[in-house]
Amino acid sequence: MRLLVLGDSLTFHGPDQAHPPSDPRLWPNIAADDADVVAQIGWTARDAWWALTRDPKVWGEYLPQAQALVLAVGGMDALPAAIPTYLRQGLSYIRPGWLRRRARGVYLSGSPHVVRTLGGPWRQLPQAATDHYLTRIVESVRTFYPKLPIAVITPPPHHARLYPSQRFFDASVTACHAWAAAHGVTVVDVTEVCRRGLTIGTHNPDGMHWGWDTHAAVGEMVARAL
Repeated sequence: MRLLVLGDSLTFHGPDQAHPPSDPRLWPNIAADDADVVAQIGWTARDAWWALTRDPKVWGEYLPQAQALVLAVGGMDALPAAIPTYLRQGLSYIRPGWLRRRARGVYLSGSPHVVRTLGGPWRQLPQAATDHYLTRIVESVRTFYPKLPIAVITPPPHHARLYPSQRFFDASVTACHAWAAAHGVTVVDVTEVCRRGLTIGTHNPDGMHWGWDTHAAVGEMVARAL
């Protein structure tokens, strides 16, 4: 099976560091014989929509050859935010460099305290926006490829120092199931396998990225779902 995955860093990050997308231990390569992974750190459903519609490699090459599509975004969307996402992403554009580094340092040191104190006043992307962009992706793909199987991965649990709150997690998983049911998309619920990795300590020390056992489990779940 040739798989197209629109995702975030969980598609290419292991228990130690980021790895080339071709690494056979990563879940997309366990789920399929041939996986085209389109992903970046911190991507939300909005970024996946932009990738699908703006990158000619995605809509012009990967999608026409895909035998299934997996939407592996939504986890970043549901993380608590100390400041609105557009401000966090805008840190990369600050010049000169010394000011950008200082601003990023202030954000990284202060964000956990804000999230812990206020529970995360915002989501990284509001649920309505997540649903909106996922819907646009599905409707657009089905316009040209109506029989293409589509699956979505639920937001995973985490215990991350940078995001010390699970305020939005349960609601985001419920919303993912509801959205998928409304649009005829297969759900791959990774809640329990990710919790197991957190409990036994095989996840990355950052509390977000998965260990190889979790990658293997998720890959097998995706393969069965498709």
